[in-house]
Amino acid sequence: MKVLSVVETAIYVDDLDAAEDFYQRILGLDVIAKEPTRHVFFRVGQAQVLLAFNPKTTCTGDKLPHHGAMGPGHFALGIERQSLGDWRQHLQDHRVQIEAEVEWPAGGQSIYFRDPAGNSVELITPGVWQLPSGW
Repeated sequence: MKVLSVVETAIYVDDLDAAEDFYQRILGLDVIAKEPTRHVFFRVGQAQVLLAFNPKTTCTGDKLPHHGAMGPGHFALGIERQSLGDWRQHLQDHRVQIEAEVEWPAGGQSIYFRDPAGNSVELITPGVWQLPSGW
C-alpha cells in the first residue's frame, strides 16, 4: 500500500474572478468546475487539479470538509525545459513580475512570480528533484 501522487493542490484567493482570469488567460489552465463565491477548479496536465478556494466561504457553511488557510501559499507547475525562455517572455508580455529565477544544483530551473492573491507560483523544469518521473 502506498500513496501514488499528489492529485489536488489547494490555494486560497480573495477574488475568484481574478484567479480564474489569471490561471486561464496567463497560464492557459482549463476551468473544470466552479461555484460562484466559493471556488474555481483548474485541470493541470493530465493528472492534477488546482483548487482555488475563497476561504471566507469555504471555512464555514454546510459543505464538509471545510477548506481554508490564511496567507499566501506556494506551488510549482512543471514545464518543458526548452519552453523556459518562452514562459519568461510570456509572463513579461502580460506584465507579470518575475520575483526570482533559480538554477538548481541538481539541474532544473525555476521562475517565481505571484498570482493576484499573492500566492507564490513557480514554473519548474525537469531535474530539480531527481525524481523517476523526471522532476
